[in-house]
Amino acid sequence: MAGSLGRGAATAVGTFRYVGRRRELDLLVAAVRQPPAVVLIEGEAGIGKSRLVGEAAALWRAEGRPVIAGFCQPLREPFPYGPVSDALTKAGPWLPDGGLPDPVGALVPLLPGLADRLPAATSERGGDQAERLRLVHGVRALLAALGPTVLIIEDMHWVDEATRDLLLLLARDLPEDLTLVLTYRAEDLPPDTSVLGAAYRHPSGAGGAVIRLGPLTQEEVGELASAALGPVATPALAAALYERSEGLPLVAEEDLLTLAEQGGTTDQRDAVRSLRDTDVPKGLREAVTERLAGLSPAGAAVVDAAAVLAVPSDEALLAAVAGLGAEPGTDGLIEVLRSSLLRETEDHRYAFRHVLAQQVAYRHIPAPRRSRLHAAAVAALQERTPAPLVQIAHHTLALGDRAAWLRRAEEAAEQAVAVGDQGTAAALLHRILDEPGLDTERRSRAATALARIAYNGVDFTSAARLLRRLVEDPHLPRTVRGEIRTGLGLLLLNESASPSWVRELELAVEDLSERPVTAGRAMLALALNERAGPAWTARWMDRARQALDDSGDEALQAAYDATHLTLLSWQGDRALWDLVDALPRDADAPAQLWQTARALHNVAEAAIALGHDVRAAGLVEESRQQGRRAGAVIVECYGRVLELWLDTLGGRWDGLEDRFDALIAAYPGISVPHAERLLSLGALAFARGQRDLALEHFDRAAKHGARQIAVSTELRGTAGLMSVRLAQGAGQEAWAAAEPALTVLRRAQAWTKATGLVPVAVEAALASADRPAAQRLVEEADQGLRGRDAPAARAELHTARGLLHLDAEPSRAAEDFDAARRGWLDIGRPYEAARATERQGHALALAREPAEAAALLGTAADTYSALGAQADASRSRHLLRDLGLARPDTPGRRGYGDRLSPRERQVAELLAEGATNQAIADTLYLSPRTVENHVASVLRKLRTTRKAVAAALGDPAEDA
Repeated sequence: MAGSLGRGAATAVGTFRYVGRRRELDLLVAAVRQPPAVVLIEGEAGIGKSRLVGEAAALWRAEGRPVIAGFCQPLREPFPYGPVSDALTKAGPWLPDGGLPDPVGALVPLLPGLADRLPAATSERGGDQAERLRLVHGVRALLAALGPTVLIIEDMHWVDEATRDLLLLLARDLPEDLTLVLTYRAEDLPPDTSVLGAAYRHPSGAGGAVIRLGPLTQEEVGELASAALGPVATPALAAALYERSEGLPLVAEEDLLTLAEQGGTTDQRDAVRSLRDTDVPKGLREAVTERLAGLSPAGAAVVDAAAVLAVPSDEALLAAVAGLGAEPGTDGLIEVLRSSLLRETEDHRYAFRHVLAQQVAYRHIPAPRRSRLHAAAVAALQERTPAPLVQIAHHTLALGDRAAWLRRAEEAAEQAVAVGDQGTAAALLHRILDEPGLDTERRSRAATALARIAYNGVDFTSAARLLRRLVEDPHLPRTVRGEIRTGLGLLLLNESASPSWVRELELAVEDLSERPVTAGRAMLALALNERAGPAWTARWMDRARQALDDSGDEALQAAYDATHLTLLSWQGDRALWDLVDALPRDADAPAQLWQTARALHNVAEAAIALGHDVRAAGLVEESRQQGRRAGAVIVECYGRVLELWLDTLGGRWDGLEDRFDALIAAYPGISVPHAERLLSLGALAFARGQRDLALEHFDRAAKHGARQIAVSTELRGTAGLMSVRLAQGAGQEAWAAAEPALTVLRRAQAWTKATGLVPVAVEAALASADRPAAQRLVEEADQGLRGRDAPAARAELHTARGLLHLDAEPSRAAEDFDAARRGWLDIGRPYEAARATERQGHALALAREPAEAAALLGTAADTYSALGAQADASRSRHLLRDLGLARPDTPGRRGYGDRLSPRERQVAELLAEGATNQAIADTLYLSPRTVENHVASVLRKLRTTRKAVAAALGDPAEDA
């Protein structure tokens, strides 16, 4: 469920436009259309029960079906039959004109507002039981007289006993056209009681459903935010909304209302910051407070303890902090579990259902009691082995003991590093270093510890800012500044944030002459500067080897081995795979775990560049597992980037942009996903004919890649940019872009990496009439790949040779393209295989082998179409026509009437993406005049304007 607060798109049902719960809505609507039926809708407060019923009711009313609703109230002495009376009072418009059955007369006291339209009340007496039976019969008779009707009773957890009994009897003997819909919170029902007070089974001939509503997904919260706030609702804001609401619609919607009312949310960072500073939404606060008020003393004590502990805790700890004995503690815990204030986790601990609920409960505790509870938490946690120092530090700080907190926080950070929880350690160290008046010794210790782990974290901006500030502190010893420089240099290197990482690490090596282990880490990082060339790498690896020999440190040895494997993978060394298999995957030491994770990730990345996609996928998963064990969150992020790269190469393009956006939202401070997103979406845009967009993406990716130590991103971006220029007929511009990239390629000697640069540079050189340069480049690539295990780069080399031979020796070119095609098929890259297939078909057409050429070009076009590469498919079919190989249209061609033809749908899809007529003509190889006719036909058939094509375009199946 979602809304369009800023655009006036609120519905009649609610403030927010409905965008979720499609399955549940369909289930509810279907049940009502097949009466008699009973539908039970279960869910916690704020989960969207009433909204679901409201959306369905709007559909039923549109069908002319009577819908009447009543509401149970949280009164201490509810009015008997109040909800049913409330609902039936609204039945007036649907009462039949021909009179009602006599039993309905029993309802006159219950429905005074309709008394003049009801039969006279009976004078029969017979005690309370008989009166209730007459009332039940009267309700049933009235509902039967209404015909196909929906009776909704909301909030059944507050129902009075008389109404529950009436509804139970009604549900067991439903009128044939009635659907009974009941909503309730299971956690607020009386203990061991069902919603109707007794076990209920659908009677023979009756249908229905039980619908249990759970939280919204992150994607649904993002959709809700987009509908409510428009372009302000970035993935980062949607992620913050989801994290805060945990998928509870009540919270997400109230937060969106607050953001909309504030008005100053045009900048996503302001919106996210505003959201984090916003108080707990009123609806949730009231719901939680209401439950707190109804707890027994033992239950309240358990909730207070859980609120102060703030993390999932076991029963014994809750009881100890609450000051309860074993039996009262158990009774209190059972009570709060039944109330759904707390829930049981998978490891048999207990926690609040929502973080915001914990905040409400915490603020509900009077300040003096909070202090006593924090002190009790410290005492109870200190008894545990090992003592949870992070939690103890938190409670110590809450007690206001700053000196004790600093001591505890240092101990906790050290413990977190030891167990591989680097995110927790970094957060603690940040807080320590932010303390005013910190003494130099403690500042040095904390700064050194942070520098050693900061580059593994995901909060790049704040970590870099703090390390820069620390490295300029003249009061810190030189060796400490060297440690900080090392951490800063590694951070800048990982994030490609600044070329100054090289200088920072070189200065660190100078400062760390007395600390060979840390100096060795800096040297190994410098050795990975691929763009500096093999000689640079060899020099720093030799110096690192010497530092290792001087120290004998096991962690440095693991780092050296991981770096050595990385370099071998870049070179396509055939000895690589045996060494990868020998990596220590079962190590316990966090440093060794991290280096294994790092090595597996780096080799996985290189394996993709080499063309070992299947092996790379396995290595990515292994690296992520090792990264989790090592507590290195960044490995998880980088691993997901590689998976998306593999999806792009493997032709798994559906939803690719959304998957990148979700990853960026999950790791907003990391730049690597942004770079890969540019490359992937640039490739997709080019394949779909969106050349301007592709140029923009590729240009930005190349500029980003120029800051990286590895050259692949820059070369891939440049190759993509050149491909677009060549498609535009700008061969000179493409060749001009190639020259600086080739300089980078030659300096790095990165011939084993399939970046697409070699074949596109050969094509650009030939387009610029520089055949000698093209021949020289092919010879260099051939020399660079000799003895190397690089199937993707070899497939690119076959393509480059084919381009070189195409004009003079088309048969030989066809053989080269065929070798490339087989190579790409073996690797598993359908788009690249289709490109090679198309080129092979073109070559065979030039070699006067029309039948085989036509088959290959048709195969390429079909593959492109299946992938969604409209521009490539059009180019292949255009080439078939140009070469005289396409079959002519036959008479009696199919007519499409008011539906879009396949060609018109292609035009419509490009229009929806904002393409101009000229861009459509270039993409589909049509004349501008033909495009104008197609555009006019599309707009006429869709009955829309050019700007609204995207909204009007339906499912492709509808036009088939």
